[in-house]
Amino acid sequence: MKYKPTDSELEILSILWERQQASVREIHEELSKTKETGYTTTLKIMQIMYAKHLLKRTEQGRSHIYTPAITQSETQNSLLSSFMAATFGGSTKKLVMKALGQSNPSKEEIDEIRKLLNELENQQ
Repeated sequence: MKYKPTDSELEILSILWERQQASVREIHEELSKTKETGYTTTLKIMQIMYAKHLLKRTEQGRSHIYTPAITQSETQNSLLSSFMAATFGGSTKKLVMKALGQSNPSKEEIDEIRKLLNELENQQ
């Protein structure tokens, strides 16, 4: 990924990953449910995201319809790699131990984690 999305850009991407496409007005309405933001601010951020190749857009009548140009998975992988390198010296073990120590996983989550660990172990 060439650009690391900002927090505001990630909020917009999250909406688009869920909806798959939306106009600036639709994104702005969704963002307005949880925070105060102006329409022109949303528009400007989305124009910048388009210039950074984080979004694609097509014309539909007088408005533009935006779609994500990057996948949720590739974004998560890139951000996690950067975070792991900067915060945990690249150590998966330190990251997982800290994450598990900070939360109180349910039995179902522990079972899923155990299943994933078993699958990883079987791949080696």
